[in-house]
Amino acid sequence: MACFLPVVNSTEIFSVEKIICIGRNYADHAREMGHNPDREAPFFFFKPQSALLPPGEPFKYPWFSKDVHHELELVIAIGEGGYQLTLAQAKAAVSGFAVGLDMTCRDVQQQAKQQGRPWELAKGFDGSAPCSAIQRGSYEDLQQTGELQLLRNGSIVQQGDWRQMIWPVAELIAEVSRYIRLQPGDLIFTGTPAGVGPVTPGDQLQASLAGSLVTLNVDIVEP
Repeated sequence: MACFLPVVNSTEIFSVEKIICIGRNYADHAREMGHNPDREAPFFFFKPQSALLPPGEPFKYPWFSKDVHHELELVIAIGEGGYQLTLAQAKAAVSGFAVGLDMTCRDVQQQAKQQGRPWELAKGFDGSAPCSAIQRGSYEDLQQTGELQLLRNGSIVQQGDWRQMIWPVAELIAEVSRYIRLQPGDLIFTGTPAGVGPVTPGDQLQASLAGSLVTLNVDIVEP
């Protein structure tokens, strides 16, 4: 499995280190999953490098699940790492952005939760993190972008403004860096807006970020 992503309009490649995923960072999504966004702060977890699915690769439906969901996310590419960053340092750490999908085996996740077990398998399986090419840009460049949108077979299934995050981008980066040292090449999947739902083999997904050059097309195929 490749551990790098292409860069928009460039021969450069972005070498990926850690894949950090944020949970419950949009109030509407927290509510749709049965949680109280006013009471629960976002949390983060990791996907292995083998989860990365570069643009152009199909998503192979995992054989061990019958209920895989799409979760559309803004992805932040870290260019300058550090530990316990200030807000100013967190903003300076942004070197690009992309759109990605946190593919989740919802049935596996629910079963693990019911048994009080970790649910990494539900989110960390091979190919579970499809990601577009990286558009190089600063924190200020990110401010010029608009809404996230995901189409499933041509119909809108998820749409949301990343500015509606419970924890905004700079605060999110600073918060993660309180616990782990960020490195150049880290990717932060910043959480999903409402509208998550199932996919089936034969589906075609198209993710985009308004005002940017990043798009992601993913075909869902049999295992």
